[in-house]
Amino acid sequence: MDDARSAVERAAELVGQGARHLTDVDPDTVQMEVFDLALSHAELIGAQEFLRYAALDAPPAEAAFKRGLAELFCADAVNSLHQRLRARPAAFGLTPAALGDAHLDFTARALDPTALAQLGEAVRERQGRLPADNLDNEKAIMRDTFRQFADERVAPLAEAIHRQDLTIPDSIINGLRELGCFGLSVPERYGGLKPDDHEDSLGMVVVTEELSRGSLGAAGSLITRPEIMARALLEGGTEAQRSRWLPGLAAGDPLCAISVTEPGTGSDVASVALRATRAEDGWRLNGSKTWCTFAGMAGAILVLARTDPEVRPQHRGLSLFVVEKPGTDGHDFTVESGGGRMTGRAIPTIGYRGMHSFEMAYDDFLVPDDALVGEEGGRGRGFYYTMRGFSGGRLQTAARASGLMRAAFEKALTYAEDREVFNRPVASYPLTLQKLARMAANIVACQQFTYAAARAMDTGDGQLEASLVKLLSCRAAEWLTREALQIHGGMGYAEESDVSRYFADARVLSIFEGAEETLALKVVGRALLDRGA
Repeated sequence: MDDARSAVERAAELVGQGARHLTDVDPDTVQMEVFDLALSHAELIGAQEFLRYAALDAPPAEAAFKRGLAELFCADAVNSLHQRLRARPAAFGLTPAALGDAHLDFTARALDPTALAQLGEAVRERQGRLPADNLDNEKAIMRDTFRQFADERVAPLAEAIHRQDLTIPDSIINGLRELGCFGLSVPERYGGLKPDDHEDSLGMVVVTEELSRGSLGAAGSLITRPEIMARALLEGGTEAQRSRWLPGLAAGDPLCAISVTEPGTGSDVASVALRATRAEDGWRLNGSKTWCTFAGMAGAILVLARTDPEVRPQHRGLSLFVVEKPGTDGHDFTVESGGGRMTGRAIPTIGYRGMHSFEMAYDDFLVPDDALVGEEGGRGRGFYYTMRGFSGGRLQTAARASGLMRAAFEKALTYAEDREVFNRPVASYPLTLQKLARMAANIVACQQFTYAAARAMDTGDGQLEASLVKLLSCRAAEWLTREALQIHGGMGYAEESDVSRYFADARVLSIFEGAEETLALKVVGRALLDRGA
């Protein structure tokens, strides 16, 4: 793997050179260049994590399989970088000579058609079994427990929930309550499962991955919203607020939703306009929100609102409120308070059904003083509390992508083995073999990168890594589910096939929890340019 490591390191140097060239330029005038660098950076960091994972001890056959997948992923990442830079090298301050060709021997060998076919045959021989995930016993038990739940309780209902646009049934929600799923981000002292003395992002990642393998819309996102709310309360809530709301979150009663996005702001959180105005008996909310997932079933909604419209910069005028309401499984609702009202309407979507995302309108809706997270001490701190929660949400989204990819990969392999075309299994053709090899490589790369980011977050770091792995994994999920559908041919386009649902569900991943453009330009790109300076 030395050749792979050298090629990736050299590619990373080129990203750094490009970032340094753009350091003194207004980023908004070079968005295409910054986007390309950010995406390449995500792929190369994923490649580096894959190489570290592939170097871990394993039986000879397992080690060889890991090395093959790692070299394939690294070669694709390096090749993609060079394609982006060579299209317009001057834009990155590079010349063709500076780009060099030292990587060509490695990429030619790793991407050789015969090598790809052999790797695909290894996938077939292993019946899709990917390399060991290197989890400890505790996390392995968690994986087995939630994989069984996903197989037995989630997957059998997934198609009906999607095709009939149903709300997640009680059989799934109550089952996850019994398993303590909603308490994974709540400390033990408040009735949750998270240790009081350290984080456990990796546990949430493992659970999210398995539930998403069962169904993204029916289970894969259920613990993301409690995590975001729990992190916000732990970061900024008063002790009375934590004692009041965290035990309920841990028990899954109430269920919760997060309301940040607005029709005119999208991922620009700092520009939130919904107003919270001080009243004699609390705060009155006026304005609108959109894409508030699970707002119907939720008994508590974490709402970001502008309490101080004159404060600059804008993000310092935002505060968080916990808005309580009755839960309903309907597609619209109205709640009245203090002479005002809050209304919600489910937005029809092509996929990611089950939780439903709502348009929300607040018309002089009254919430009490203690609904303000942190009370007066939290006024103007809502942006920071929200960002603290979103880092975990991005990490979970990467795990959702990994679980969805795994489901699509398994279905594609099974179908390719069973389906014969021109008197031989679809799986035996070289083009299918390279697809299977690339699918396996992308799943392992994204999974291991997600695990590494989770471990970093558990030590107080990993904020940038969470954005990087989301950027990488969500794009990979779109590609992989497309290939899984293609392997199915016409049957893949039929709604009755699972892969059609995977394909529709995957499309949302690059949009929510931070659109890929926002992550690439405002988070990853900014970090690259700052580092270049």
